[in-house]
Amino acid sequence: MAASHNDLAGTSSTDSAPVPGADRLDDNQRARYAEEIGVLFNDRGWPRMEGRVLGYLVMSNAPHVSTAELIESLRASAGSISAATRALGQAGFIKRVTVPGDRSHYYRVEDDVFGTFLATEHQYLILRARGVEDILSALGGNEEGPRKRLENMRDYLVWLRDYHHGQMLDAWERHKRERDAQKRQ
Repeated sequence: MAASHNDLAGTSSTDSAPVPGADRLDDNQRARYAEEIGVLFNDRGWPRMEGRVLGYLVMSNAPHVSTAELIESLRASAGSISAATRALGQAGFIKRVTVPGDRSHYYRVEDDVFGTFLATEHQYLILRARGVEDILSALGGNEEGPRKRLENMRDYLVWLRDYHHGQMLDAWERHKRERDAQKRQ
C-alpha cells in the first residue's frame, strides 16, 4: 500500500509553514539534508553527486548557486560538479542561469523540481523510442522474437511519453492547484 505525503512526512502540509522572518536551518543542517537527498538518489541508482547537487540547490535560499559554491560547499572536484550539473540539466532537474557580465556558471531549481522533470522527461522517452526504432529497422524478416520484444519496447516508450506529457502532467498540475486552494482556506 502506498504511503501518502502525510504518512511519509509525519505532519500535514500546514505544519511545515515557515516562521516569518526566521531561518530555521543553519548551513550545516542544509548541507546534511543535501547529503540525505544524495543518498536517496544513490539508493535509486542515480549517481550520489547528482543527488547532492540537487539537494544543495533545493535547500538553498539563493536565487541561483555558482559552480564555485557547489565545489566548495559539497567538497567536490570541478569535474564531478560539472558532470552532475550537466546530467541534472539534461534530465530537466536544474537550469543553468547566466548573470550579465559574469562568466561563471550558475544553477537553480524550479520550485516544482519533479514537476519540471516530468514535463521534460518526454524528450528522453522520444530519444529512447527512436533508438529502438533504429534497431528494429536493422532486423531481418526472420527475427520475430526480437521484433516483437522491440516493438513492445518502442510502443511502451511512446505510450509512456504521451501519458507523461498528457494525463500525468495534467493530473499533477490539477493536484497542485487543489492543494494550494486548500492551503488558502
